[in-house]
Amino acid sequence: MKKLILGIAVLSTSLAFAQTTTPKSSSSDVRFGVKAGMNVSSLSKDAGLEDQKSKIGFNAGVFATIPVAESFSIQPEVLYNQLGAKVDSKNEYTLAGITTKNVESYSTKFDYISVPVMFQYNFVPNFYVEAGPEFGFMISAKNKGDRTTTVTNGTNVSTSTASYTENINKDNLSTFNFGIGLGAGYYFTDNLGITARYTAGVTDVAKNRPNGSDAIRNNNFQVGLAYKF
Repeated sequence: MKKLILGIAVLSTSLAFAQTTTPKSSSSDVRFGVKAGMNVSSLSKDAGLEDQKSKIGFNAGVFATIPVAESFSIQPEVLYNQLGAKVDSKNEYTLAGITTKNVESYSTKFDYISVPVMFQYNFVPNFYVEAGPEFGFMISAKNKGDRTTTVTNGTNVSTSTASYTENINKDNLSTFNFGIGLGAGYYFTDNLGITARYTAGVTDVAKNRPNGSDAIRNNNFQVGLAYKF
């Protein structure tokens, strides 16, 4: 809760700073909007996830674009953000002449409320580049997937498939996530634009990791549409 309050405070400070530094003559240029798009997320390192792949998710939320100087703006956002990774694994063993093969495909799904604060520079009125921090607050964590088991006993072969969803104990996870984002956007009209951003995680997803072990960080590429009112 303290971290959530901290994120809201950062967002509020950005809005207040932007309002106080924006000339009165351009205050009407403050724009609010909504955005949504696709995430392609992954986890940076985990010795137990050798067959890790990127996971497809989505993001959606609201933003405000606030001019602070000629060609410069601050854009705070509040997003629902799906992160994580997809893992494919196989194992096979034989015991007493019976061979068991397990093939598993599952997604580790981390859902966050993210608060990016992007500093944007407009090369031309419709095109900008951006960079800034992103603060994330985990709201759920789970594994969801399918497991296929094939048992071979001589000439007899049986196969079964089971789907499952299991919650991950958040006591073992850091519920606060911090990353650095770089991106760009182009507005086709005064209202509608396309956006792209890559956010590299800085904080470790796992909590109380043993010394010397590799950190697990969220990384995410997102692309989508934005609409300004």
